[in-house]
Amino acid sequence: IKPDGYVLGYLSGEGNREILVKVIDELIAEARDANILNRIPLQYALEKDRCLSDALSFPGKVEADEASNRLFIADSNHNRIVIANLAGQVLDVAGSGDIGRTDGDFATTSFNHPQGMALDGDMLYVADTENHLLRKLNLSARTVTTIAGTGEQAREYNIPGTGTQVALNSPWDLYLLGTELFIAMAGPHQIWVMHLDTGYLEPYAGSAREEIIDDARLQAAMAQPSGITSDGERLFVADSETSAIRAVTLGLNGRVQTILGEGLFEFGDQDGTGKENVRLQHPLGVTYYDGILYVADTYNHKIKKVSPATATSVTYLGTGQPGLSDGHNPTFFEPGGVSVAAGQLYIADTNNHAIRVADLNTGEVCTLRLKGLSIPAAVSGFSETSFGPEEVIDVPVQEVRAGEPGQLRIDLALPEGYHFNPQAPFTYRVDVSGEGLTVAEADRQVSTMAPELPLAIPFRAAAGVHDAKLLIDLTFYYCQVGDTGICAIQSVHWNVPIRTVDNWAAADPVVSYTAVAPEVPHQL
Repeated sequence: IKPDGYVLGYLSGEGNREILVKVIDELIAEARDANILNRIPLQYALEKDRCLSDALSFPGKVEADEASNRLFIADSNHNRIVIANLAGQVLDVAGSGDIGRTDGDFATTSFNHPQGMALDGDMLYVADTENHLLRKLNLSARTVTTIAGTGEQAREYNIPGTGTQVALNSPWDLYLLGTELFIAMAGPHQIWVMHLDTGYLEPYAGSAREEIIDDARLQAAMAQPSGITSDGERLFVADSETSAIRAVTLGLNGRVQTILGEGLFEFGDQDGTGKENVRLQHPLGVTYYDGILYVADTYNHKIKKVSPATATSVTYLGTGQPGLSDGHNPTFFEPGGVSVAAGQLYIADTNNHAIRVADLNTGEVCTLRLKGLSIPAAVSGFSETSFGPEEVIDVPVQEVRAGEPGQLRIDLALPEGYHFNPQAPFTYRVDVSGEGLTVAEADRQVSTMAPELPLAIPFRAAAGVHDAKLLIDLTFYYCQVGDTGICAIQSVHWNVPIRTVDNWAAADPVVSYTAVAPEVPHQL
């Protein structure tokens, strides 16, 4: 996109870096000569930096074990592994919260956005995804050791090797069968295997071509496999980029078979039987239990039940809309991992920063309360980065009626000749600090394409006098009326101190913001 907002051209797919660099360099030189090059760096507020009040941050995977009454959580954006019992009492934490690949004791070791796990007694294997490593946690000794990977992303395909001498590429999930540790290696679109008795790693299924092709194991093609499980005779794979569920028969003559899914661009949300009648959307997690595959249908915000015998898929949990509601009509927000133990389905509800638990007998869902877990010391406070220009507004103390429901109103105004972009999300997040004020979970993080203005955020004030604070982050997109291509992004952060008082004259608090028209560069 040129500085004047018009499209210069486009490329699709991967592997286009060289031509893009050449074109962008030429465009920069042209804009520099025309004296319209804006050298102010863009700053982006990653969603992970806005969620620091949550004990979990984008948990990617879970591993539940009934025999030991333990639940292992890949607290991915906190770069750690949380160990709890199945009721949510935290037993231990491995990882300091820093990004790194240091081995050692649980307190000082470091990870880089870990994902899938596999348990073998008191040994927990972890896919340390962005370090391109496999790590082993000794749960008794409370130590972490790197067992595979160099720490550098593999740039060549189909290069086997032993232990830390072989380069890996984005290991995303693990499944252990005997002494064979199977790896959903998302980067090269393959399943790998590590022979734990020798430490040797090699491709097991997939040719490294990104496609959906059924064939003999190593001639078949997958597309970013991100979840893996087994019934003991076959591996089942959540093949995310093709929105597919694949099966790999074990053994020397094994083959890859597609259960559901038809291609890289065939996705949706449709229950039914047979590949042509079913659609998923970027599933990241899968677990096998009692003849059924429970699938985290991530971009559909659902959990699906898939029968590998009949190629039938039905919605089990979720409405298709993002949310965080419990009960018999629950909602999720891009769940990424699933695991079964003791008649319960444990779900890594990634974008809700939560672990959800579904009773397999009743279908009722609750949010697991993790007791004894705090934010790692490496991450504390609000991020100072911003997505587009961010304005921080400190509001005077607002008095609200104690013991009553109320609402915070947000008034927004746009410059003349501008409107909200109907094709971009309007998002806000609310955090509460202090005492005496609560905001329902469903109202704390909202993303909508059609906001009703003014915004009204409900809250409940406790009886008595209390001091609390509402921390509100809002991001919206607005464009000039007409086909000009001129749009802007604005982020606003309000600090709103709240005092609950026994005074019926107190009114609901109101905050406001008026956006300004963006500067428009001269046309090249």
